[in-house]
Amino acid sequence: MTAYDALGGAAGDDLASICLQALESRGQTLGTAESLTAGLVAATLATVPGASTVLRGGLAAYATDVKIDVLGVDAAVIARHGVYSAACAEQMADRVRTFLTCDWGLSTTGVAGPASEGGHPAGDVQVAVAGPGGVLVSEGLMLTGGRQEVRGACVRAALTLLRDQLG
Repeated sequence: MTAYDALGGAAGDDLASICLQALESRGQTLGTAESLTAGLVAATLATVPGASTVLRGGLAAYATDVKIDVLGVDAAVIARHGVYSAACAEQMADRVRTFLTCDWGLSTTGVAGPASEGGHPAGDVQVAVAGPGGVLVSEGLMLTGGRQEVRGACVRAALTLLRDQLG
């Protein structure tokens, strides 16, 4: 299954287009910090022609030490709340704004499966958005399906959260 197939084709593309158009109309930029999706959000955005006017880049922060040492997530937040928490997702979204020098940050973290991890069942994911003016929101989801379906649904959830913040 390709990344495009996992996103349900046009549905993922439509969300990506809507987000990119809204950001472009504002003259703003976006970066992603992704754990369980490992770059799938950025790849989905990049399928839209002209994405480079908005998309600054993405960091696949899969490992905990990358979240801390590269992205700058506070180790105390991870120790206290875990890597699959809203607090971690929010810091990832906020830190990627600085890391990539962009207006908006979008993050994903969680368990894609097939097995549970760290006491979290497969499908337990968090998405977060950070933006100008102190915007910082996250959403926890319990997604169903196999690994690729969970990852695709997480991408859609992240883009939906961003779209909602962009109004």
